[in-house]
Amino acid sequence: MKPALLGKSKSKIHFRRVISSVLGRFRMLWLIVVAALLLSGCVKYDAGVNFESQHRGEIVQHIKLGEQLTSFSSSPAQEWLDSVERRARQLQGKTKRLSDQEMIVTIPFSSGAELESKFNEFFNPGVQKGAKQTKSAAVDLPQLNSQLSLTQSNLLFFVRNWFSYDLDLRSLGVLSSNGSVVVSPGSLFDLEFSLKTPWGAKSVQKSDNAISPVISEQGQTLVWTLKPGELNHLEAVFWLPSPLGIGTLFIALFVVVGFYLKYKRLPGSGAGSVQQPALSKARAPSL
Repeated sequence: MKPALLGKSKSKIHFRRVISSVLGRFRMLWLIVVAALLLSGCVKYDAGVNFESQHRGEIVQHIKLGEQLTSFSSSPAQEWLDSVERRARQLQGKTKRLSDQEMIVTIPFSSGAELESKFNEFFNPGVQKGAKQTKSAAVDLPQLNSQLSLTQSNLLFFVRNWFSYDLDLRSLGVLSSNGSVVVSPGSLFDLEFSLKTPWGAKSVQKSDNAISPVISEQGQTLVWTLKPGELNHLEAVFWLPSPLGIGTLFIALFVVVGFYLKYKRLPGSGAGSVQQPALSKARAPSL
């Protein structure tokens, strides 16, 4: 083959590849735009942790799928909701179906360690040890890196709780070939996280990815609006009464009051004057 003809054939092949690549990108962009328009706001997911006391609380989730999503892909959406129900039951939780598109999940916990364990196990089902893979794994949400931690310090009558939650939502973003976000996942997902405590909590914003919450109910509830497609860091400090410390205080007061009522003095005080019994003088016998 002549060099001129060889060069022309190579240029035609290169031109076809360029055209095919351009059309492929336009096709993908078109599909993304159509999906964004049809499925706008298709998933509303509100998760939260409610503390009633140091040894009582629950993880609450409110899931609502848009009608566009359920009509567009009804079977996968229902399978995903079914998988949420199964995971909740495995953690002694309860689910309530408000409709085919809406569900409320509650999972109780009795300590900070149990909160960490159940929360991280629920939102990271793929890392469970010895967990069996089921066919519903294919319809779960994209794998998210979610890690909650709670550090508790007992200060006699009160317990200081340091709450920290890191959530990587970058897998929800639709990225182009160079890594930039083509369509913001914020139009597809409405995600919130709340923390409710009896005495209120204080937000801590030291990380670069920290989010500022909205404070409501006189400081008792913090609500963070999560950012899909980004790293999210939530951090707060709050105090809870210590039942053990308060119980010990009441027992000590009860003992002190009982001692005072019996001996008319406080423990540790002086013994007081000791009354000597009066001795009657013996009378001499009369003569």
